[in-house]
Amino acid sequence: MMRIGLLGGSFDPVHKAHIELAKTALRDLALDQVQLLPARQPWQKPILSASCEDRLAMVEMAISDTPGLSVNPVELNRPGKTYTIDTLTTLPADHDYFWILGSDQLQNFPTWHRWQDIASLVTLVVAHRPGAVLLLPDELQKQVDAGQAHVQVLNFRPMDISASHLRHAIKAGESTEHWLDPRVAAYIADNHLYQSEDKP
Repeated sequence: MMRIGLLGGSFDPVHKAHIELAKTALRDLALDQVQLLPARQPWQKPILSASCEDRLAMVEMAISDTPGLSVNPVELNRPGKTYTIDTLTTLPADHDYFWILGSDQLQNFPTWHRWQDIASLVTLVVAHRPGAVLLLPDELQKQVDAGQAHVQVLNFRPMDISASHLRHAIKAGESTEHWLDPRVAAYIADNHLYQSEDKP
């Protein structure tokens, strides 16, 4: 039985905070691997800016030098909107899974489709995010108190960056080298990503 971390997201684009979060979870939770799962179309988000193919390519570049990190394209290969529960029920059942999320997502977790089922299938691993208090919503706290959900806090130093900020910075011609892997930055430039009118 392997201990596998799962880090889902749009990765539009993938940036250094994503990678540092995955590396921290891999190390501090003694995981065998962390899989990054680019979403095809998150059900709670508008249409993404970059294509599935571009986002997958950028994630593969960003993790290529880090043993223990891998890309799982299961969500990209499934048509329609992306629901976490659909992903979890397709993964092999004979491993321990740790779903990594930020404290901002934690507050929203009880709105996720079949969130109680998600909580029963994984250990939720929560990392601090700038501007978001790390506090369990009442509904989730009740599940934890009843032994129906497990939550761990990851000792992760918040990094004040977001993909939406990066998209705006790229469009404005501002420097993003501090937050992007050089190969990802070159891929964005070569393929003229995030240059058109930004989506909301």
